[in-house]
Amino acid sequence: MMRLLLALLVLLAPQAAGAAACRDDSFEGASFTLCEVTAEEDLRLFRDGADGPLGSFRAVDEVLAAEDRQLDFAMNAGMYHRDLSPVGLFIGEGVQTAPLVTRAGPGNFGLLPNGVFCWGTPGQGFRVIESRAFAAEAPDCRYATQSGPMLVIGGKLHPRFLPDSDSLNIRNGVGVSADGLRAVFAVSNDEVNFHLFGRYFRDHLGLRDALYFDGNISRLYAPALGRHDGGFPMGPIVGTVVPKG
Repeated sequence: MMRLLLALLVLLAPQAAGAAACRDDSFEGASFTLCEVTAEEDLRLFRDGADGPLGSFRAVDEVLAAEDRQLDFAMNAGMYHRDLSPVGLFIGEGVQTAPLVTRAGPGNFGLLPNGVFCWGTPGQGFRVIESRAFAAEAPDCRYATQSGPMLVIGGKLHPRFLPDSDSLNIRNGVGVSADGLRAVFAVSNDEVNFHLFGRYFRDHLGLRDALYFDGNISRLYAPALGRHDGGFPMGPIVGTVVPKG
């Protein structure tokens, strides 16, 4: 009995401070992996190092090693050009290095409404904001990445999503809680359409605002799950940072 009680206490104990909570999940027969980050954690955006675009989780970890820190969780965080530069707005450490794009255009990014994932220093909270609303409000973001389309806007799915669409892909994105205290990053492990992916955030995770990051190249770094997705170099990367252990 004592061993059973000790095991339950271990399972119910909160995670160590600064550690993203990652787990596998399912919705309507499709497999997903999600990582939940709280506003108190050290969540950052990464783009360039001393020699140009970082492009990989491993390169980010090499940069963080100089601070005696490391990634705890990471994911590709927005679309990018051939030179790995962001397609839309990018703000890192309070410095804007790519402009906001509010016009319609080709591809998923230009499928308006698109949006911006924005946050400040730890404790200030997360937001997913439609891009034109972002332009009008001009919020103060320490970090921001623009992508598209929006998946969920104020509890409603993107108006162009079709339930029976045959456009299937591995997809990843982020949703935020109404109070801004949680950001949930998710990647599908099966090919899904936009409608199902949006409903995953809204109906399954209960998040009223969510943003699509990308598809096909979607990658996740979650060492707690033994996962380190590889592939071609990436553009923007989002991840939590913890002391090197």
